[in-house]
Amino acid sequence: MIANNDRHYSRLSAVKQLSAVFALGCALAACGKKEEAAPAAPEQAAPSASAPAVNAGNAVSAKVSALTVEQLREAARKAYAENRLYAPAEDNAVEYYLALREKAPADAVASSALTDLLPMTVIATEQSIGREDFSEAQRLSALIERADGQHPALARLKAAIASAQQAVTKRAEQEKLTAEEQTRKQAELEKQRLAQQQQQQQQAAQQLAAQQAAERQAATQRAAEQRAAEQRAAEQRAAPTAAAPERPAPAPAAASAPAAAASELRAVSTPAPRYPPEALRAGTSGEVQVEFTVGTDGSVTAARVVRANPARVFDREAVNAVRKWRFQPVPAPVTTRRTIGFNPGG
Repeated sequence: MIANNDRHYSRLSAVKQLSAVFALGCALAACGKKEEAAPAAPEQAAPSASAPAVNAGNAVSAKVSALTVEQLREAARKAYAENRLYAPAEDNAVEYYLALREKAPADAVASSALTDLLPMTVIATEQSIGREDFSEAQRLSALIERADGQHPALARLKAAIASAQQAVTKRAEQEKLTAEEQTRKQAELEKQRLAQQQQQQQQAAQQLAAQQAAERQAATQRAAEQRAAEQRAAEQRAAPTAAAPERPAPAPAAASAPAAAASELRAVSTPAPRYPPEALRAGTSGEVQVEFTVGTDGSVTAARVVRANPARVFDREAVNAVRKWRFQPVPAPVTTRRTIGFNPGG
């Protein structure tokens, strides 16, 4: 129970950090719009508003695609460590991991990293739209589409880009910008984008590091709990043997067998559940208590939700994850319960 509370507070802290990052990005985007209020010449503003759409098939540059699997793996690791998560173009972790996933589909690291990076890329796309930086917005949305063509935010982002471009085009027809003002606007836009992306990527990297540290701590605690349970089970097995010379040990009661077996369950593999994309985008957290039965071969033969908060948000993913768990073989089937926590911050 104490371990669950610790993980819950850690996840709440991660959500607050992500909210602060998003709020800062929106504030910077609002500043950029105020600076761009000067009149613009239609023939100069139009290219920014009508920037050609980037095809998802071209989201990963030829330069990146030409790298080998090992080169992509090393480049992705380095970009991730240096906070180049989705920018600059042709030298960021998202592009490297996309190319790596296509060349090595079985690489679990690439798929896991893209799952972590996509929510940040969605936020960066929205901020680019807010800055009216449509070339960058289309590049980022193409990366999202290449990573997950069914991503729930994709259609909304594309519609927002098209709508904002139309608004800028209409405004450009009504305003006049000198060449000098247009140049100054573009320089300020680029400066603002670089500063914003650098700060956001640094904060995102810190959040991911904190999440990974919390997961390692939880794993260590689970291992300690498992060792303690094994020790208690060993002591229970040794007790009847020590008492044998004084009096015969009674036959164990049938009702106590499941409890004793449950305490002796030893996990071999407990993969974490998949986070529902809509809940992740909404920043929703919760937990699900699952009751499941472990067969004699160590596989999970049945699983059902006992309690969930909030209801029906994480149930399916929790049950799907538990069904994939594996334990060491046991003499007889064992039914037990576990609580699985969900938090967008880890």
